[in-house]
Order: sequence, then C-alpha cells, then structure tokens
Amino acid sequence: MTLSVGIVGLPNVGKSTLFNALLQSAKATAANYPFCTIEPNVGTVEVPDQRLHRIAKLERSRRVVPTFIEFVDIAGLVRNASKGEGLGNQFLSHIREVDAIAMVLRCFEDPQVVHVEGSVDPVRDAQIIDLELIAKDLETVEKRVGKVEKQARLGEKKAKEELEALSLIKPILENMEPLRKHVGKLPAEAVNYARKNLFLLTLKPVVYVANVGEKDLPAGNLLSQRVFSYAQEEGFPAVLVCAKLEEELIGLEEHEREEVLNSYGLSETGLNRLIRQAYELLGLITFFTAGEKETRAWTVKRGTKAPQAAGKIHSDFERGFIAAEVINYEDYVRVGSLLRAKELGLVRLEGKDYEVKDGDIVYFRFNV
Repeated sequence: MTLSVGIVGLPNVGKSTLFNALLQSAKATAANYPFCTIEPNVGTVEVPDQRLHRIAKLERSRRVVPTFIEFVDIAGLVRNASKGEGLGNQFLSHIREVDAIAMVLRCFEDPQVVHVEGSVDPVRDAQIIDLELIAKDLETVEKRVGKVEKQARLGEKKAKEELEALSLIKPILENMEPLRKHVGKLPAEAVNYARKNLFLLTLKPVVYVANVGEKDLPAGNLLSQRVFSYAQEEGFPAVLVCAKLEEELIGLEEHEREEVLNSYGLSETGLNRLIRQAYELLGLITFFTAGEKETRAWTVKRGTKAPQAAGKIHSDFERGFIAAEVINYEDYVRVGSLLRAKELGLVRLEGKDYEVKDGDIVYFRFNV
C-alpha cells in the first residue's frame, strides 16, 4: 500500500524546493515564477522509523526494507483556479488523485521572491486554496444533483439515497466551508458516498506546512505561529520546515547533516516530521517481520485484522491464515531478541480477529 500526499500551495511558497528535499534529488524545477511546475512530479520516499533499524541490528539482519509513502508535487494554485485561472482545472484534477494534502504556506519574507497576492499572509493563502477547492467541489456536487434529481423523482431508490447524501453535503459547500471539518458530524454513509463516488477535494485530510526562513529556526516566527493556531482550530496537524535548509542538506554525509541541524538547534529534519505526520494523517501504521535474512516494515490501515495484514506479505498467507505470533516493540527491545522473547513467554498467539497494532513484530502461521 503506497498512499499519496499532494504538495499543494500558491506559486513561490517553496513547494518544489520541499519536494526536491523530500526526494533527496533535484527532480522538481524550482524557479521564481508561477506555473514553473506544470505536470505533477511524483516521488516515493522512505518513512523514517528508527524501530526498523533497531530490530534489524538486534536480529543481525542481512537486509533492511523500509516502508514508503508517495508525494506528488502539484503546480501552484492561484485565485480563481476553479474558474480556469492559471492552469487551475488541470491542477485541481491532480489534487483529486491524491489521498491527503500537504498545504505549504509561505512564512518567510524575501523581496527577491515574488508573491502572487503581493504580500505574505499564510492564513489568507490557506483560505484562498480552500475557496478554490470548495468551488470545485460545489461544481461537482451541483452537476451530480442535476443528474440524479430526475431519477429520484421517478422513484429510483439508489438515486433517492444519493440525493439525500448530496442534500447534506451541498449546504456546507455553499457556506464556503471545507467538508473535512464536518466529517465527524455527517452520517458515515454520506461521507463514504462522497469519497467513493465524487472524490471531493475538501474531504481530503490536510497537514499544514509552515515554510520559514533559516533565520527563524528552530522556533518559527509570528507567521508560522498563526499557521499553527489556524491548524489547531481546524483540528488538523501543522509542521514547521525550512525548505531552503532541507534542500541544502541534500548530498551531505550523515555526520555533516547532524552538525548543520545542531547548529540550528534541531534534532532532526523538518521533512522527517512531515513524512511521519502525513503517514499518521492517512491512518497508517507499521508492523514488522524480522529475522536474520531480512527485517521489513509493512504498511496497513489502522484497524486492519491479522489475516489481511498477512495478505500484505502474500495472498497465500491471508488465504491459509492460522494464527499470528505477536510481540510488541517495547517488549522486544527490552529483551533483545525474538528467541529470548519466546523463551520468556512474551510472544502472544493471536487469531483472525486480532487488530494489528503499530510497532507489532509478527510471524504469521498459515497453511495452503
């Protein structure tokens, strides 16, 4: 399972610079003019997880395989993108295809880098983006209402159900509010219908990325503080990064990178925090399989049952599932090996109804 996060923002806020750093490459062109990125750049990045490397070291594994998440660098939106301004419709369709949004907001002043709105105001920028996404969603919903109304009047049951869901969604959008703020209040059926059938943009979860200048590390500035307050009000996470610094770290040896980060009072990169936050935002967890040959991280949705988790490894594992031998990461690290954990009775035997937990180390028993 490789789910994707779209990097979204107005032009010249640091999106492509951030994407470059994420991929530890220079695939995305960063330039000081709007629409520098036209086709979305796509890259798969490793989810940083020290647990994986700790397990591999303890098991003396010959191979270590991390889990991954996909990031998509989407071209800058502008005001009235939903009406086709800039390359709006094309960009909005790219957002439709991702699972979550990383909204990059400019929190740095630089007279050399133009701002399409003429001034730096990250909360205003976030609201401009949301208004464009809302306008596009409203257009989608109105088109659908037009299609199903007639069928509903003729008594078609499915059309009536659709119309009921649409009647709950439409007023929220007409009130210029993103649907993600109402997911907990709307009936689950209406939310599932909108996600699976309409692919609405404002239903996608968001992580706000406050992009500051190097001089504002490690604590941020007044602009980034506004972003964090705004995110908190919305009930979504925010991450502080300096995209320029992150890009400068590309190509440095690990010890050099640590020295640079320490000089700014940072213990890790902002990108690591962003990747983990995006992973969590998508409702993903990691479980591990471990041994001398290989230690590997596997991605599943939170709440996944043991047989389906086994199916991530191989369909035969799910089909012939018997049981799962499980130990949690903390117990494993405390005793130092799977063999010792078994001797101490710390490895549990779990059946088909067991929900795999984040950090579980699992051995699946199966028979086909």
